[in-house]
Amino acid sequence: MKYSPRTFWNHLTQSHTPIHCQPGPISIHLEKLSVSYPKNPIISGLSCHFAAPALWGIAGPNGAGKSTLLKTLLGIQQPKEGDITFHGFCPCDVAYLAQQNQLDRRFPLTVGDTIAMGLFREVGVFQKYTDIQRKKMQIALEQVGLPSFSKTPLQALSGGQFQRVLFARLILQDAPVIFLDEPFTGVDTQTINDLMGLLQLWVKEGRLVIAVLHDLDLVQDYFPQTLLLARHFFKWGPTAGVLTKENMRAALTASRSWESMAGVS
Repeated sequence: MKYSPRTFWNHLTQSHTPIHCQPGPISIHLEKLSVSYPKNPIISGLSCHFAAPALWGIAGPNGAGKSTLLKTLLGIQQPKEGDITFHGFCPCDVAYLAQQNQLDRRFPLTVGDTIAMGLFREVGVFQKYTDIQRKKMQIALEQVGLPSFSKTPLQALSGGQFQRVLFARLILQDAPVIFLDEPFTGVDTQTINDLMGLLQLWVKEGRLVIAVLHDLDLVQDYFPQTLLLARHFFKWGPTAGVLTKENMRAALTASRSWESMAGVS
């Protein structure tokens, strides 16, 4: 039996996984979520709620489970316990940007080839792009400040330019929910400011944007809401009330109990 991406996810989430898709306004609800790697608990008892439109930062010490949380929400990592409920969308509707160090730029692709992947669900495999779709690609490049880079090889780009290309691909995906994993690591200040403008635009358009970040100043300056995560410790809500000295001390204290354990953040 063949499934479209949405039909496949509906079948999967309604059967044997703790991920559920429900109608309603776009939101994500986590109830007592726990995630473990073999002999290594990563997240324990996490309950929180994300509702669109909103811009959320996920902060915490190294190894706190931040990236693991995104992968769990995407269905890449299987939860040990708890429930995940998506309202108004399913995981196949999410646009996901992984960390740069997980991406290989040695493959001989141009900027145009790369951003065109954002149209995959619309175009499919081995299909020609229409004039309208090519115009969309050009507009996306203009939005990220790279209007003349379509034929440039990825290998010729700086770190900031490459990140702009990945954001152009996100624009073309046109997803209601966007997950970003350390999107500004190793990126210059001007690029951060420009791309933050895109994040804020997406929220104004009604989307839910969730970003894992290690720079607390960036979180405090740009992200109205934050999940502070340290495996079994968490606080969530308005950033000013979450990133307090008391909560940061508690997160660091919690981290000491697993600093010597092998894990993946």
